[in-house]
Amino acid sequence: MNLHFNIDYRTVFGEELVLNLMTPEANGDRKVSKYRMRTEGNDRWMCDLRYEFQAGTYIDYYYAVERDGVEERHEWLVAAHRLEFDSVKGINYTIYDHWIDAPEDSYLYSSAFTDCIATHEQSLCPKIGYPICIRLKVRAPQLRTGERLAVVGEDYALGSWEAKRAISMYEHNYNEWVVNIDATKLARPFMEFKFVVLDEEVDVTPLWEDGANRTIVLPPLETGDVVVYELSQAVFPIHPMKCAGTLVPVFSLRSESSFGVGDFGDLRKMIDWVALTRQRVLQILPINDTTITHTWTDSYPYSCISIFALHPQYTDLNALPQLKDEAAREKYEQLRAELNALPQIDYERVNNAKNEYLRLLFEQEGKKTLSSAAFKAFFAEARQWLAPYAQYCHLRDTYGTADYTQWPDHNVFDEADRTALESPRTKLYKDVSYFYFVQFILNNQMQAAHQYARQKGVILKGDIPIGVNRFGCDAWQEPRYFNLNGQAGAPPDDFSANGQNWGFPTYNWDEMLKDGCRWWVRRFANMAKFFDAYRIDHVLGFFRIWEIPVDSVHGLLGQFQPALGMTREEIEAYGLPWEEQLFLEPYIRDWVLDRMFGEKAQYVKDNFLVHQHDDVWKMKPEFDTQRKIEACGLEENLRDGLYALISDVLFVRDHKDANKFHPRISVQFDFIYESLSDSKKYAFNRLYNDYYYRRNNQFWYREAMKKLPRLVQATRMLVCAEDLGMVPDCVPWVMNELRILSLELQSMPKDPSCKFGHLSRNPYRSVCTISSHDMPTLRQWWDEDEKRTQEYYTTMLYRGDNAPHPLPGWLARDIVSRHLTSPSMLCILSIQDWLAIDEKLRLADANAERINIPANPRHYWRYRMHLSIEELMRQDAFNEGIRELIMHSGRK
Repeated sequence: MNLHFNIDYRTVFGEELVLNLMTPEANGDRKVSKYRMRTEGNDRWMCDLRYEFQAGTYIDYYYAVERDGVEERHEWLVAAHRLEFDSVKGINYTIYDHWIDAPEDSYLYSSAFTDCIATHEQSLCPKIGYPICIRLKVRAPQLRTGERLAVVGEDYALGSWEAKRAISMYEHNYNEWVVNIDATKLARPFMEFKFVVLDEEVDVTPLWEDGANRTIVLPPLETGDVVVYELSQAVFPIHPMKCAGTLVPVFSLRSESSFGVGDFGDLRKMIDWVALTRQRVLQILPINDTTITHTWTDSYPYSCISIFALHPQYTDLNALPQLKDEAAREKYEQLRAELNALPQIDYERVNNAKNEYLRLLFEQEGKKTLSSAAFKAFFAEARQWLAPYAQYCHLRDTYGTADYTQWPDHNVFDEADRTALESPRTKLYKDVSYFYFVQFILNNQMQAAHQYARQKGVILKGDIPIGVNRFGCDAWQEPRYFNLNGQAGAPPDDFSANGQNWGFPTYNWDEMLKDGCRWWVRRFANMAKFFDAYRIDHVLGFFRIWEIPVDSVHGLLGQFQPALGMTREEIEAYGLPWEEQLFLEPYIRDWVLDRMFGEKAQYVKDNFLVHQHDDVWKMKPEFDTQRKIEACGLEENLRDGLYALISDVLFVRDHKDANKFHPRISVQFDFIYESLSDSKKYAFNRLYNDYYYRRNNQFWYREAMKKLPRLVQATRMLVCAEDLGMVPDCVPWVMNELRILSLELQSMPKDPSCKFGHLSRNPYRSVCTISSHDMPTLRQWWDEDEKRTQEYYTTMLYRGDNAPHPLPGWLARDIVSRHLTSPSMLCILSIQDWLAIDEKLRLADANAERINIPANPRHYWRYRMHLSIEELMRQDAFNEGIRELIMHSGRK
């Protein structure tokens, strides 16, 4: 058959349009074939192809703009154009398309909406035998479950404007509806029509699209011709969807049958509670494997050893075959009951017990499981990451450390081992097969929970950590993607005055961009098996990451990477004469030591410092970095004082270019700044503000646009981002352009002129919440600072009396209600903040509800719900109260 593509697009000199046909391949990828288009000097671009018809087929395609053979931009790939062939016996297809950018309502194309909230059954058009065919395609993403699209028009063949005679359309692609019309039945070569929404309930009034009637003047047509018109989106008077949800880590879930920690079986039970209370979203924290030391320090869920592997602690043992050994069954049931009765998670005992249990089960069921068709299908799909991960875990346990640089061999993954790792007859396969077995179980259980959430109309929302553990499998398998000589973190903020040092390696984006960010695309595609929405942790890291030297403990000596460092000449141009020794070396003077250490000043001089001249001192070489100080095991006050001495510099040298410099973050609170004259302080402050808030904006925008578009379009998951902290102006530019949902907290407003955010000003494309896992809960925040609380009580809640302490349930309910009525698309509250509204249900000790303290890098993540999910399900009055709050707020 002959295909004639047409699209109107205005280019500039040197640009040309390219048609990209996407053909599915056996491995799940899609082969892209490029065809250059031609133009006759106007804005219309054309391409003629000869295509071999295959029964039951269709093609997806998109347009791109190239200059000198290099692609400059392309259409939105989440919902590409689709052309189907099997429904009509056409010989010549003439297609009139329009360029598709990400629409403002792109969220409606996400699987969160199409597969969870507004589900429709997709199908291609039925086979027909029209000699001449007119095909209409239109996108109508607003339709809700139970609604379908139809076309009705002036012509008798189009129903004569009677909705009951409208021609039904078929959703052949996400939110795109199509219909074939017999051109020979039209009374004239002119169509006037509208789209109408019909409901499965026949007595529901049809909903007509907004705007004037649509018209098409048909060209001369012959037998075998098919003309395809891709029309502009149909818009209906349907209000935007707003949803409520709950945030709770999987490890924090508690059920009557769990094993001392929440698991994927508990996740299904929590989905039931979310659905029961008319909520639509259940958000969890990362669920990847974090096993480094087999101790409680592995409880940190954002320090994964594999971006693909799931944590064994989440295995639902109740869903597995029973142990045949009755004594072992009784032993583990007794241990389960003991661990499940604890108020918090005992990470080490729980994980040791679960691993022992799974080892026994592997001995009992492993051979049968690994020979099953289901396992073989899983292995074929996961082999790229699964084999290295299993070998890594085996070597970690064999050598007693995850630090692969200390192993006697295999200091980096050897691709030559893959054949033996994947062959069931080899010793190596037998050594690692236990880890295959566990990941197979976890994968099945998590996918089952995901499907269960969809059946219940609940969006399961995951979390993508910004970093990976430097001694994890990812860095071991593909070290080229990481800068192992730096540490990722965050500059000082409300969470931590010294900044945060996460210890993760930073990314080698130059290397990642060479292959189109394949590592990230695989990561997101794997997440899509388990979730329909996700939160990008620290999205600012895709613009620039706070990179800290490996010899630093705190984050103060970090710098943004990439960033435009400053030359000496640029610094002097601000009126600050360059003094290298003064600006780059720790500022240690007698008066500084006296103020910092008091009577211990002489002890510090004698043991840690070298006298230079006058009152100037320098750190001894054996103590000149924070890591060296840390290794000394000093008492806390002395240690922290020495840390502060080392970080007391005005500038830090650029990590890549020794001739460029960055002003040290928050140095205005340090002694080097205090020592400057007023004129130098003024010059430095001008330089500082320009550097952090203006200099890099366009540069960081371009950096983010190299990466984020590839990632957000890699799947159809709904994309949300944590955009808190030191946010440059370019961040909202990118998030708006890519339609990413922002995070809005009233206690951390993005408007610097406000102390508290105005909920009514939240953008629709946002997630509204009261607290996150890194923050105090609502009840904790209320009692932290009574002066601040009183100001919030008076100015935001409009109450004139004294704020009550502790927070009463009725007032917590009022605060929750106000957040629910905000314009934000999603309002997701932590389980602790939901429970705060009921004084009888909530935990008596508010401080026991805290999940994480970011200022403490060694925090023990062990919070568990004090109520079991079964108890929560039985709280009829509480659950009805939540349903009422959600209903009255207009959320669905």
